[in-house]
Amino acid sequence: MMDLSVLTRAVGDLDEEAVLDMLNDFVATKPGEEEAQKVVGACQQGMALVGDFFDKGEYFVGDLIFAGELLTSAINVLKPVIGRGSGAKVGKIVLGTVEGDLHDIGKHIFKSMADAAGFEVYDLGIDVPASAFVEKVKEIKPQIVGMSGVLTLALDAMKVTVAELNNAGLRNDVKVIIGGNPVTKEACEQIGADAFTTNAAEGVKICQSWSKQ
Repeated sequence: MMDLSVLTRAVGDLDEEAVLDMLNDFVATKPGEEEAQKVVGACQQGMALVGDFFDKGEYFVGDLIFAGELLTSAINVLKPVIGRGSGAKVGKIVLGTVEGDLHDIGKHIFKSMADAAGFEVYDLGIDVPASAFVEKVKEIKPQIVGMSGVLTLALDAMKVTVAELNNAGLRNDVKVIIGGNPVTKEACEQIGADAFTTNAAEGVKICQSWSKQ
């Protein structure tokens, strides 16, 4: 088993060569899914370091974009040993950062991990109005709607989006999960979501549990 702390640091340092070398060596050992999920968790911790460096002014927007690309590459390497190897899709997720919020990194992590777990993810991007969520849900009929936000104002936008799904007669057909720094159990209840998370891996597990119902 690789040293997970070394992997976390390499992701945090945006050392693409080291990260991919470690992951390729790891996959070659034909690990079990439980081991693989620990490696995914180490990559996610590395992304948290990237966020810390950005908050401190040591990294910039370009670094965040590169970090997202690095994570996508990492998940692609790990795909054979995580999620469903059959390639069969387990469900559809409509995903977006809600209106008024431009943060993308947490959503990107969730998208990469959900995709690796076998979900078909439709990412609407950032600053997504409630109407766009409603239109996409009507179009593709997903099982899950995921809303992300980092700013406190995102909570209001999430509540509006759930209300619009309700008004359109779509709310009972989908499960709603919200994620991001400001979300709490209380906020989840006020917004009318089915679940909340501040951890992408946990969020994917929740979605997997829904897909098996």
